[in-house]
Amino acid sequence: MNEQSVTRGYAYAKEQYAAYGVDVEAAMEKADRIPVSMHCWQGDDVIGFDGGGALSGGIAATGNYPGRARTAQELRADIDFARTMIPGAVKLNLHASYADKHGRDIDRDAYTIAEFQEWADWAKGQGLGLDFNPTYFSHPRMDGDFTLSSLDKGTRDFWIEHGIRCREIGLEFARQLGQPCAVNYWMPDGYKDACADTKLRRDLMRESLDAIFAPDIDEELVPCGLESKLFGIGVESYTVASHEFSYGYAVKNRKLYTLDAGHFHPTEVISAKLTACLEFLDKVLLHVSRPVRWDSDHVVLLDDELQKIMDEIVLNGLEDRVLIGLDYFDASINRIACWTIGMRNSRKALLSACLAPAAIRQAERSGDWTTRLAVQEERKTLPLGAVWDYYCMTRGVDAGQDWLKRVKQYEADVLSKR
Repeated sequence: MNEQSVTRGYAYAKEQYAAYGVDVEAAMEKADRIPVSMHCWQGDDVIGFDGGGALSGGIAATGNYPGRARTAQELRADIDFARTMIPGAVKLNLHASYADKHGRDIDRDAYTIAEFQEWADWAKGQGLGLDFNPTYFSHPRMDGDFTLSSLDKGTRDFWIEHGIRCREIGLEFARQLGQPCAVNYWMPDGYKDACADTKLRRDLMRESLDAIFAPDIDEELVPCGLESKLFGIGVESYTVASHEFSYGYAVKNRKLYTLDAGHFHPTEVISAKLTACLEFLDKVLLHVSRPVRWDSDHVVLLDDELQKIMDEIVLNGLEDRVLIGLDYFDASINRIACWTIGMRNSRKALLSACLAPAAIRQAERSGDWTTRLAVQEERKTLPLGAVWDYYCMTRGVDAGQDWLKRVKQYEADVLSKR
C-alpha cells in the first residue's frame, strides 16, 4: 500500500479514536506485546514426521491443496516465510509428532530433547519461544481410541511415559529459549456408542495424569494444561476428558485448563467461560479455532466470537493469565495463507480490543446502560482498518492485501515444485 495513503488514513483514525479518549499509539504498543502461539500443524495437515501414519483419534484434515510441507526443513522454511507477514509477538506451538528421529528406531515413550534440538536451535535463532503438545493420536500403540484410559496397563504405561517425557522436553525448551513453554495435554479417549460404565475410564485417566505430573518440574517454566472436548469423530457418545473432568482436574491440581473454541456445543462459546474459569484458576490456555457446525477447525476469521475472546482478555486485564494459541488445519487452500490470515486476524482482534473506548465500561459501572449500548455500537464503525494498516507498516509487514501477492509468488516458486 502507498505509505502516504496509510499515513493519512492513520491521522484521521487517530483523531476519531481520540474523540473517545483512546490513545492509539499506546493501544498499538500494547497489542504488539501480547504473544500468540502459531501452530506448526497447519503446514503439513497434522501428519508430523515421526512416522505415526494416517490420522486417527477423531482428527481429519480435509482438502488436497498442493505444497504440503514434507520435512521439518520445509515446514520451518514455510513458517519463516509466513512470519514475515505476521506482526507482533509470536511463539511456535509444536506437537511431539514433529520429532526428528534422525533415522533411529525410537518411539514416543523415549523421546528426549535430542529429537527436538533442531527445533530449539532454529527457534533460538529466530528469537521465538516454543510451546509443546504430547501427541496422543495417530499411533499404533493406541488401544482403539484409548490411550491414558486404556484397560491395558502396558498401553497406559507407554502413554504415561510419553506425557512425562514431554514435560521434560518442555523444560529444556524453556531453559534454552528463556521463555516459559506451555505443554498442553489432549487425549482423544472415548466411545463411539453408548457405554455402560462412564466411571472406570475416568478413574484410569485421573490415575495416569497423576503419574505424569508426579515428577517435580517447575511449572512457572512449564505450565501444563488439560484440554477438554465434547466429542470426536469415532468417539461421539462418550469422551473421557470432558469439560467437567478436565476443568475439575485443573482446579484440583492447579493446572491450566485449555479452552478450545471448537470443543463445545455449537451454542456455547469460550469467550463466555474465560472469567468464570479464572475465578478458580491462575491461568488458562486457549486454542483459537473456528468451528463450522462443530470442531471442524476452519481458519480463524475476524468474526464476533474472535473479537469477544480478545475483548475478554484485554478489557479484563488478563493478558498475563491467558495464553493464546491457534489450532486449525485447512488443506483446501494455500496453507501459508491459512497461517497468515488466522494470525493476522488474531492480532487485529487484539488491536481492536486495545482500542476499545473506556467509556463503554465507565457507562456500565455508573448504571448508564444507554451510553454503554450507544458507544458499543459506535465502536463497530471506528476506523480500525486504518490503524491496522499503519501498525503493520511500522512493524515492517505488509499492510492491506499486499501479503497475498507474496504468498502467490512463494507458491509459484516453492510450493508448486514439491
